[in-house]
Amino acid sequence: MNKDDINSIKTLLSSPKAIVIIPHKNPDGDAIGSTLGLYHYLKSHNHKAIIIAPNDYPDFLKWMPGESTILKYESDTTESDDYIKDADIIFTLDFNSLSRIGDMETAVAASKGMKIMIDHHQQPDNYAEYMYSDVSMSSTCEMVYNFIDMLGDSDKINSDIATCLYVGIMTDTGSFRFPSTTSATHKIIGNLIEKGANNSEIHNNLYDTNSYERLQLLGRALSNLKVIPEYHTAYITLSQEELNTFKFKKGDTEGFVNYGLSLKGVIFAAIFIENQQENIIKISLRSKGGFSVNELSREHFSGGGHTNAAGGKSDLNLSDTIDKFISILPQYKQDLKA
Repeated sequence: MNKDDINSIKTLLSSPKAIVIIPHKNPDGDAIGSTLGLYHYLKSHNHKAIIIAPNDYPDFLKWMPGESTILKYESDTTESDDYIKDADIIFTLDFNSLSRIGDMETAVAASKGMKIMIDHHQQPDNYAEYMYSDVSMSSTCEMVYNFIDMLGDSDKINSDIATCLYVGIMTDTGSFRFPSTTSATHKIIGNLIEKGANNSEIHNNLYDTNSYERLQLLGRALSNLKVIPEYHTAYITLSQEELNTFKFKKGDTEGFVNYGLSLKGVIFAAIFIENQQENIIKISLRSKGGFSVNELSREHFSGGGHTNAAGGKSDLNLSDTIDKFISILPQYKQDLKA
C-alpha cells in the first residue's frame, strides 16, 4: 500500500462512514483479533462499524473485548445483508479471495461499498479498490497495527485494540516461534504490551481452557498419528465417529497438526478431519523450511495459505483422501529431504 493509497483512505475516513468488517469463514485468532482491533479503532473515530463473520468460531475467542457485537452471517443473514448493502466501506481481513467467505460472497460482491483488503496470504484476487497485501507479514493483526500507524494514529491504540491485535499475532506465529516472526514483530508486541495488552492473561484465556473431552480427543488424535519416514512426513486422521465420541466442539482440534510436525526428522505434517455435515474432509497442512504446503494444497486439495501453513479440503471419503495424500508424496520427494 503506497503513500497515495494511505492518503486517499485517510481522506475517506475523515468523516463518519458506515463500515462493515469481514473475516474469513471459520475464523481463527488472527481473523477475529484483526477485525476486532480495526473495529475498536474505527469506533474511536465515530464510524458506524460492524463486524460480520461468515459463521461461528471457537469459544476460546469469545472473551475478547467487543466480541459480543459480532454478527454471524449464518444466523443473522437478513440483518447482515442490510449492513453489507448499505456499507460505504467494506474491509476484508485475513483473506484475499471472496470465495473464503462462503455464503456471504454474493452479497459482498454485489455491494457498492468501497472494498479495502488487509491480508498476508499468497496469490490475492483483485477484488478490492485498495489492497494492503504482504506475504512476509506474520499476521493480519501485525498489518492492522501497521495500517493504523501509517494513518498516523498509533496514539489511538488503547488496551482493547492492543489486546485484540496481540491475540492474532501470537496465534498466527505459534507463540512467536514461526519464521515469519521478525524483530519488527517483537517490537510491535512490546508496544502492544505498553498499550495495555496483558500477555499472561491473553495466553491463559486462549490456551488454558481445555475441557476433559478435548484432551481425550487429543489422545485419540495422537494414537492415530502415522509417520512416513522416507518422505519425512507425518499425518493424523480423525473420523466423525471419533469426534462425536469425544463431544467435539468447533476449535477443539486447533493446533493438533503441530504435534506431527514436532517429531524429530519430520518436515511435513497433515491432519485430516471428517466433516459429515459438509460432506468433506477438512485438511490442515504444516511444514518446516522451504517446502510449500501452500502450493501442494492449491494443486491437490482446493486450498492454500502460506508456505509453511495451509488448509484445504477433499470431497473423497477419509480413507480415499489418505490414499490420495500418500500417492502424491513421491512427486515431492526431492523437496521432502530433511
